[in-house]
Amino acid sequence: MPAAAPCPWTEQSELLRAFHDHEWGEPVAEAGILFEYLVLHTFQIGFDFPVVLRRREAFREVLANFDPDQLARFGENQIEELLQDARILRNRRKLLATVQNAQAWLRLRRELGGEEQLLPFFYGFVGGRPVNAGRSPANPVPLFVPESEALSKELKRRGFSMTGPATCYNILQTAGMVNDHLLSCPRHAECQTLATQGIF
Repeated sequence: MPAAAPCPWTEQSELLRAFHDHEWGEPVAEAGILFEYLVLHTFQIGFDFPVVLRRREAFREVLANFDPDQLARFGENQIEELLQDARILRNRRKLLATVQNAQAWLRLRRELGGEEQLLPFFYGFVGGRPVNAGRSPANPVPLFVPESEALSKELKRRGFSMTGPATCYNILQTAGMVNDHLLSCPRHAECQTLATQGIF
């Protein structure tokens, strides 16, 4: 059994280490947090995640605290203002996708019957509870998995944008629906314990 050590990617920066140690892989228990991850991973496309993490609080400020009800009402004037804000990643397609996804999120919430049904919908793609992927050097993390392909297909059917299989897998990982911490990482056991407590 290898010595306990955090996932190697945490060595890239203190920001990533903090994200790994306090957030990544913990089973999400609030739909609002899941929507925030959807927004962040939309902006991640084409970038390493630290690029987005460094701008997270700026995104929070200009994107209505990641509130889908407010974001769904953003219009062209607000998009133009955001494109002038150097604190964020200024990409029209991603900003428009964020508004579109907020609108799709509200539709999904309505069709499912309320906020409390959103998490069960997403957890349904991993069998109703977090998956222990059993990652190790012999079983490395893939770009996507069948579960994220199925989620991607369904989200696109429901009007979401820029939610390909890899993006959906990033969301599942970050939200703890898949535990992709290495077995040798102390956070693996911690996230597994949270998963067994049924907080999701």
